[in-house]
Amino acid sequence: MNANHTTQTFRIESSSLYNPDLAPASTEKRHWGTYNFAALWVSMSVNILTYMLAASLIQGGMDWKQAVATIFLGNVIVLAPMLLNSHPGAKYGIPFPVLARASFGVLGANVAAVLRALVACGWFGIQTWIGGEAISTLLATLVPAWKSFAYGDGVCFLIFWLINLAVVLKGIEYIRILQGISAPILLGVGLLLLAWAYRTAGGFGPMFSAPSRFTSFPAFLKFLVPALNGTVGFWATVSLNIPDFTRFARSQREQVIGQALALPTTMTLYAMVGIVVTSATVVIYGTAIWDPVQLLSRFHSPIAVVISLFAILLATLNVNIGANVVSPANDFSNLWPRRISFRIGGVITCFMGVAMMPWKLLSDYGTFIFGWLGGYAAFLGPVAGIMICDYFVIRHRELVLDDLYLRDGVYEYSRGFNRRALIALSLGSGTALAGLVINSVRALYDYSWFVGFAVSFVAYYAMSRES
Repeated sequence: MNANHTTQTFRIESSSLYNPDLAPASTEKRHWGTYNFAALWVSMSVNILTYMLAASLIQGGMDWKQAVATIFLGNVIVLAPMLLNSHPGAKYGIPFPVLARASFGVLGANVAAVLRALVACGWFGIQTWIGGEAISTLLATLVPAWKSFAYGDGVCFLIFWLINLAVVLKGIEYIRILQGISAPILLGVGLLLLAWAYRTAGGFGPMFSAPSRFTSFPAFLKFLVPALNGTVGFWATVSLNIPDFTRFARSQREQVIGQALALPTTMTLYAMVGIVVTSATVVIYGTAIWDPVQLLSRFHSPIAVVISLFAILLATLNVNIGANVVSPANDFSNLWPRRISFRIGGVITCFMGVAMMPWKLLSDYGTFIFGWLGGYAAFLGPVAGIMICDYFVIRHRELVLDDLYLRDGVYEYSRGFNRRALIALSLGSGTALAGLVINSVRALYDYSWFVGFAVSFVAYYAMSRES
């Protein structure tokens, strides 16, 4: 028995599909409890993009009640696939790209992993651009002449990019000390902005009285649908790679409670700060300013600006590494486990983040919600539908763990690819994206995550039942 076990272990570890970063988490590493998962979501939710997502809804025309309801509903919805995909991670201790091998095949999983990784690279670039923008504003506060430097934003983007790269090269452990303090610091910045908005706008009354700019329900619905889809798409990324974190859970119960308590509540509460402050800018400046860095640049107190921007830099660095490097590093490692380590995968992420041109993704709220969030949701919704159908409906939560790391196992399918999954992915994504080119079915794209998820789930189930 022991000899057979040793032989099988050697076979797995010598496989081209194995490396220590992708291996099942050992018992010693499974020490995350309820608090850890709650803290993870507080750390990731309290960030500038949460603020900007909420603020973009105000800039798009919603009043504060409509924006809060949209954020809360979207996060309750995305919690469902989040918890479903969390289960196999906690049960088997495996990361997302390894779990994807069960449904897509040991090589086909790279399709799902690369789709997820490219989205993370885009988010990495967006967060890095925000950090660079904060550095540029900080320099302009300390050295006013910096404002006249034409390439200031680009130079500062490169500076913050190099800081992120240095942390990746140093190792993820290097940033753990920041995780405990970044969220409270950024929460403090939010409260500072809230206090400023209250005083400058003349209380909460004027802020909350800012009306919705939609004159009819059909006009409101036209904006609500893609806004809700974008809110779901905001965390659709992590709803796929959440096994990268739940593989370290002590129990299913603790990871479920921690996530269920922290995700919807933290996102909604911090989004509320963005909603209220952006509503105040309408009262104060006559226009909605959805970028907090740009808003801080209008402050007259250099000390307040410096402290706030430093806090934004610290928190953005933390969120960027935790939310946008861990997953793609694993995903790129899955492409060539013997040659691409977690660290090399992180370096690839840094360079891809620049190639995604984040300055264009953040050019305006429409590009951010309708283009970026809605666009990638058309691909990630189908991947989630296939994985959830495969694990819960087809396999009834039972996986052959060793075969996830072997070329000749049950997940080999046809030369490493499960054609049913790839066909279902194409059908789901194609259906959602059809709304981009056919105006009469625009709703398919506006609901890209939901449409893609449903079509791929049904298609994968139907094809799996026939085989």
